[in-house]
Amino acid sequence: MTMSKAQTLRTGHVGLNVTDMERSLAFYREVFDFEVMAEGKDEGRRWAFLGREDRLMITLWQQSEGTFRPDAPGLHHLSFQVGTMGEVDATAEVLRSLGTEFAHDGVVPHGEGAESGGIFFTDPDGTRLEIYAPTGADPSAAPTPGAPTCGFF
Repeated sequence: MTMSKAQTLRTGHVGLNVTDMERSLAFYREVFDFEVMAEGKDEGRRWAFLGREDRLMITLWQQSEGTFRPDAPGLHHLSFQVGTMGEVDATAEVLRSLGTEFAHDGVVPHGEGAESGGIFFTDPDGTRLEIYAPTGADPSAAPTPGAPTCGFF
């Protein structure tokens, strides 16, 4: 009997390099209500495992300099789905209070006339993030003229 590869495949966690662990921990805990599941505080080897309800979602590794480069190969953006557009709006308010930079003004649809949509913003190191809901984004034009989806930014 031949077994198929990765039959139960799903995304596990995402690891992000950060420049300042304390700043990143404060941001991810405030914005996403993550709990610190484990943490390493040794000089030169700072790391943190963040999650919710015993599910690991993000790992932070303090081992980089500079800022995220969207023009380099690798991560385009990290996306989180929530249940309602109200949750997206509430998160946007928290982000505004933190002085977070947004890629677009307000909620944007995932494509021309799409019902799903969300907000696009950056973390303290410039990593591009998204929070979206599968419905509730009023169908409207995509934020980048001529682009097939909101991901062209």
